[in-house]
Amino acid sequence: METRLSNLIDQHGRRKRKLRISLTDRCNFRCRYCMPEQPQWLPKVQVLTIEEIAQLARVMVLDGITHIRLTGGEPLLRRGLLDGVRALDALRPLGLQRISMTSNASLLAPLAEPLRAAGLDDLNISLDSVDAATFRHMTGRELAPVIEGIDAAVAAGLPVKLNAVLLRDDNGGQIGELVDWARTRKLPLRFIEYMPLDAPGRWQREQVVSEAEILDALRERFAVEALPRDHDPATRYRLDGAYEVGVISTVSNPFCASCDRLRITATGELYTCLFAPRGTALRDRLRAGAGDDELLDVIRDAVWHKDRGYAARQGPVERPITMHAMGG
Repeated sequence: METRLSNLIDQHGRRKRKLRISLTDRCNFRCRYCMPEQPQWLPKVQVLTIEEIAQLARVMVLDGITHIRLTGGEPLLRRGLLDGVRALDALRPLGLQRISMTSNASLLAPLAEPLRAAGLDDLNISLDSVDAATFRHMTGRELAPVIEGIDAAVAAGLPVKLNAVLLRDDNGGQIGELVDWARTRKLPLRFIEYMPLDAPGRWQREQVVSEAEILDALRERFAVEALPRDHDPATRYRLDGAYEVGVISTVSNPFCASCDRLRITATGELYTCLFAPRGTALRDRLRAGAGDDELLDVIRDAVWHKDRGYAARQGPVERPITMHAMGG
């Protein structure tokens, strides 16, 4: 497909092609690096409707967005999910090329085939450990339904990529086991450095397993070859000349210079950076009847003023919204 030049460009020359849309702040997991201990769910009236999501997506696709990823919370909890995927699928003639989803997969088994039929192209699935006890400790939930969901996605023909957030005292010593499990199933795996995005005051730098440490652990078992970088946030490595893993090293080696992503929260705020202290409200403008031109003016202005990102202001971000409401 011909690549269009996105009109969504910031003051540092980075053009935006990818949009992440949070469908809900609600989640059935309690991951230690994401959720507050006692989450307060948003009133449903504050959450974008499926129709509002589709309207914002259409405007941004017309302006250059080619990839949309659905996030949460846990997107499989969202009522009307299949209708939402179908609405996005209808945007392909306007330039949308790919519809993805990030999920914990615990509810995926009965929905994998319907999601593929509705237009979903691929899935990122969180899998922080293949040891049941460690998984339960990190997420507060059981591992078995997640494995069942992964198997169902593969059976449905949905490409699956696995994501593992590493915390030194929890799963930091299980890098090899995760690679073995994923490689046996021929599933791509990405390790993610623990980022300062959870409840304020809870992130601890000493819990971060850095990219250098991940590579040291891999080199104990494999021949490791670095692959060329692209716009993906992960640096890719080939193990033993065959299997590839990725490392997202936001903390130790920020990739901000190549960032081509935007985010819309469940309440309709546009965040131009995962670490931005504030967003730009779009929901109220939508509900007041704003047209495409007005929305585009607001969106383009917000994107233009995007700063350099985490590379420029490292450390925890203080803001009222936490990761489960913003989307990954």
